Amino acid sequence: MAVTPEQVADAMFDMVSEYQGKKKFKPGDLTKAMLQKFEAEGCDKKVCKAAIRSLMDSGRCVYTYFGGTFIEVPHKEGAAEDAAG
Repeated sequence: MAVTPEQVADAMFDMVSEYQGKKKFKPGDLTKAMLQKFEAEGCDKKVCKAAIRSLMDSGRCVYTYFGGTFIEVPHKEGAAEDAAG
């Protein structure tokens, strides 16, 4: 059974969320991880690319640029105020 871009996108989002603030993922890092995770389901780079596009289009993740391109969960506006109070 073939894996869908939505399933891969959900797995990518879970991975990025889990490591938020600890590790930044490049698109290639996420693609490699998903190719390994969904190897049995016949995942390929096209599916991973579609999954990343889906994450960006839906706003669940954003690109950040710090000496390279990384995929992160968007920061909440006023997050410091929420933590303070």
